[in-house]
Amino acid sequence: MARRRAETTNDDETITRGTGNVFADLGYADADERQTKLRLAHVLNGVIARRLTQAAAAAKLSVNQPKMSALANYKLDGVSVERLMTFLTALDQDVEITIRTKPRSRAAARNLVVAA
Repeated sequence: MARRRAETTNDDETITRGTGNVFADLGYADADERQTKLRLAHVLNGVIARRLTQAAAAAKLSVNQPKMSALANYKLDGVSVERLMTFLTALDQDVEITIRTKPRSRAAARNLVVAA
């Protein structure tokens, strides 16, 4: 897990810089998975917004419209990373997974989703 860094300002106020993962900053044990799901859902919602209505997307992805509404509102409990990737490929998006050794300068390995 990335570490937050505290800095002191001239006014004796402390500013804590985030790790880049708000879920880790809030102490969630599954922070990497939550961040991955959020980023995948963000891309998915962008693709849907450009091309389809929620009802049309629901039909194409074989889910009901309330499930599409939940995805559009980032309610991701009960939705797996794998299912989000499957939805993206069903909408003609390539999903690429790259695995590499973490750099020595970073304390822990991480999951990272980058949308092109």
